[in-house]
Amino acid sequence: MNAQVEMNDTDLLGRLEALLGREHVITDETEREFFSTDIYQAGVMPLAVLRPASAAEVAQVVQLCVARGVSLVPRGGGASYTDGYLPTESRSVSLDTSRMNRILEINTRDMYVVAQVGVTWAALNDALAAKGLRTPFYGPFSGLAATVGGSLSQNSVTWGTGVFGVSGETTLGVEVVLGNGETLRTGTWGGANNAPFLRSYGPDLTGLFMGDCGALGIKTAVALRLMPRNSHVMGLSFGFKDFDHMLAGMEAAAKHGLNLTNFGLDPALQAGQLGKADVATSMQSAIAVWRSSRGIFDGLRNLSKMALAGRGFLRGAVFSAHWIVDGIDDAACRAAVARLREALQPHGAEVPATVPTVANAMPFMPLYNVRSPIGERWVPVHGVLPFSRVEAFRKDLSAYYKEHAADMQRLKIRSGAMFMTVSTHAFLYEPVFYWEDVTNITQERLMPEGYAASLPQFPDNPEGRALVDKMKHGIADIFLKHGAAHFQIGKFYPYLRGREPSNAKLIRDLKQLLDPQRRLNPGALGL
Repeated sequence: MNAQVEMNDTDLLGRLEALLGREHVITDETEREFFSTDIYQAGVMPLAVLRPASAAEVAQVVQLCVARGVSLVPRGGGASYTDGYLPTESRSVSLDTSRMNRILEINTRDMYVVAQVGVTWAALNDALAAKGLRTPFYGPFSGLAATVGGSLSQNSVTWGTGVFGVSGETTLGVEVVLGNGETLRTGTWGGANNAPFLRSYGPDLTGLFMGDCGALGIKTAVALRLMPRNSHVMGLSFGFKDFDHMLAGMEAAAKHGLNLTNFGLDPALQAGQLGKADVATSMQSAIAVWRSSRGIFDGLRNLSKMALAGRGFLRGAVFSAHWIVDGIDDAACRAAVARLREALQPHGAEVPATVPTVANAMPFMPLYNVRSPIGERWVPVHGVLPFSRVEAFRKDLSAYYKEHAADMQRLKIRSGAMFMTVSTHAFLYEPVFYWEDVTNITQERLMPEGYAASLPQFPDNPEGRALVDKMKHGIADIFLKHGAAHFQIGKFYPYLRGREPSNAKLIRDLKQLLDPQRRLNPGALGL
């Protein structure tokens, strides 16, 4: 960095301190390291971490930084692993949205909620539950940390996905600061009436900023549709003798569009993720299940089922899948479960619904899963496929694992997989790696206090880490071969490489229009 640039940056930091307050312009090296590291790896250290509190402050920050050629990289809850919020240039600032954490309006008449982007899904869910409401999609499993802005930028799935699809699909509008510092609101929110009650008014500008990873604009607030919260919830679990039977069952169940969420686990994930929950959260789970039951007898019955079943029914080399349905009363839930059961019975065997009961009682689990139960590093890869292409993908994936089996065994790298259906029409396949390696700063901070100290510690394993990275990219290439889509694109998935030329040109032209100096999260979406 030459002397003139250093002087300009010193002046910039002084102006930012005058705007935000000195305590919200962070230059401490440890903090900059944290904000430039995700669960998986580290990016380039930024000049500073900024904590704006409003759209007006974000707009002024953008104007100041862009005028000096400094890039801006927005960050939500930090529970991601695809380089989405990692700076790629040293002349960058990280925008920490944690101060933008206010729910601005809950409109029970017109059925929408407006929230700043730093509100977590857990906080939003609690506030709406007090009014008997929820958003159709209401968060990923990581909702204790994950923010509404981050999830809409990444296209999250989980709670509500079985019926309503991806997080952005029920977004009514978004407030976003563009690369020239201008603020834009979409849908009816961008009109003279200024109320975010409808998304569909002319071209869908809201959709431009769903899944954009902050490359097209910096979100400051979002408007989400509301619906009544159903009071009755039931779970359903099935075991399957192999992957093919599980796939057939999950596909058959998905097409009915009845479940709040669903997930399938291979034997490795059953032993890992659920084994961890047994150790770390059994008492919390029991308390949560009791509190979510509909009375003393219902609570005793649920706890008895948990005690009798445990998770023993998932031991052994079998696949399992789990569904959660809700309804206005027991009859509605039982009818939905009966329909799913009918679809699933030709493919597997029903087992006690312990796992979905606990998941519903604790929808946002503490982030134990950033390490395995025995302290290993963890990272997933994923792709979303049409049902008809899953078998061919799995065949190529199995061959790829076989090709690297000897090195994986030597370097103590394990693999597993989790699965989910998205609405009625898509299958999410998520391969997962575990390997022995050191803990990074983000993993340490995201895990519950004291948990990291209870885990085994491993030495630095650069060779194992390099093979995992190579295989992650190799699996992404296999997904590309089979026409998969991806959520949480960040800077990892080959988004532009998989686009037709006219499609890629349109995306690049939009980037040029909305961010003419190309200072918003350089590298995201491959831009």
